[in-house]
Amino acid sequence: MKKIIRKIVPKALINCYHFGLSFLGAIIYFFPSRRMKIIGVTGTNGKSTVVYLLSKILEEAGFNVASVSSIKFKIKEKEWQNNLKMTMPGRFKLQKFLRQALDQGCQYAVIEVTSEGILQSRHRFIDFDAVIFTNLTPEHIETHGSFEKYREAKGKLFRSLRNSKKTKKTSIINLDDPNSEYFLKFEAERKIGYGLDSQPSDKISNFLKATKIESSEHGLKFYLSDVRFNLKLKGIFNIYNALSAIGAALSQGIDLETCKSALEKISEVPGRMQEIIKSPFLVVVDYAHTPDALLKAYSALPKESFKICVLGSCGGGRDKWKRPKLGEIASQFCNQIILTNEDPYDDNPTQIIKEVASGIKKQSVEIREILERREAIKQALISAKNGSTVIITGKGSEPWMCVAGGKKIPWNDGEIVKEEFKKINN
Repeated sequence: MKKIIRKIVPKALINCYHFGLSFLGAIIYFFPSRRMKIIGVTGTNGKSTVVYLLSKILEEAGFNVASVSSIKFKIKEKEWQNNLKMTMPGRFKLQKFLRQALDQGCQYAVIEVTSEGILQSRHRFIDFDAVIFTNLTPEHIETHGSFEKYREAKGKLFRSLRNSKKTKKTSIINLDDPNSEYFLKFEAERKIGYGLDSQPSDKISNFLKATKIESSEHGLKFYLSDVRFNLKLKGIFNIYNALSAIGAALSQGIDLETCKSALEKISEVPGRMQEIIKSPFLVVVDYAHTPDALLKAYSALPKESFKICVLGSCGGGRDKWKRPKLGEIASQFCNQIILTNEDPYDDNPTQIIKEVASGIKKQSVEIREILERREAIKQALISAKNGSTVIITGKGSEPWMCVAGGKKIPWNDGEIVKEEFKKINN
């Protein structure tokens, strides 16, 4: 029905509808964002992790914090899983959440902002104090029509800073990303850049560059100015995530030592390179569902281990182009690939698997097709030997699997790993 409505109703009318709902939601809940500090996080990958890291830093600094991400909702000490199968809630839900956070004494709210949420004006009538850009790679191309339009949607969040009634509005931008110049052009009182390879720009007021980087199976070490960070998180990409969170924290007057103290306490981010089993072999669950994210996840694994990769791709007619690309990347890193179901929606699950498999060119890789995801996880665990690495990607900590007819099946990759591992070892 929604697809039919989109085809017959003029786009301008649909945009007015979304805008009107956002305005109505803000009115009903008395514009709660005007009395809180709001930080938005956008980009293709890393958004949920940055929300998580920044929230921990703000809490370490003594603030009451609320947060919204694809992982969970949180207001002060209370947190609950995001079961919406929607990263950014609808306009009424989001404004209601901010009102609840304000009423419970939160000074800050950190919000994961998606391009599809921006298309539906869910970010409108939220007064942002700061916005973070993590990175940009092709995603949701069918929804937006082109990569340029996808980027433009992200840019609308930065443009909204101009309309915010807040003072000292800040943008925090990954200067190592090729699209950084696009986001730097939007107005902001302060622009903070961060990166590992880039150099300071006259367009920014502060530049955060990680140096003396060490990455190992135990975590990450790097220097920022003269402060040494020792993170338990793995993967170079998490240095970028940490830098973006630090940049936002600094914009709020929080010092580096507080950032260091908060980040060094974090052992994992739910569903993001989360180590479910560590012995006799390693089992990792990760949300990676784009080529860039998958490449970074595989690159963070122990290099010498035998790797068994459980891999699928989303349905719903979205980003079909990436399916063979995911298979190609997996074949570069994995010794055994088990292709399985992910979130097929109304697409044919078998056809999705075939399209992923079409990208696997490396002859030495063992390929197995097991449609039932629980069975695929079980077989991966059975195949694993001492010292092996099993990585299960695509869903992370998502609580549902979306199948035909709009049905949602309760799901949790991490819990299924634990259940099947226990069965095998009993």
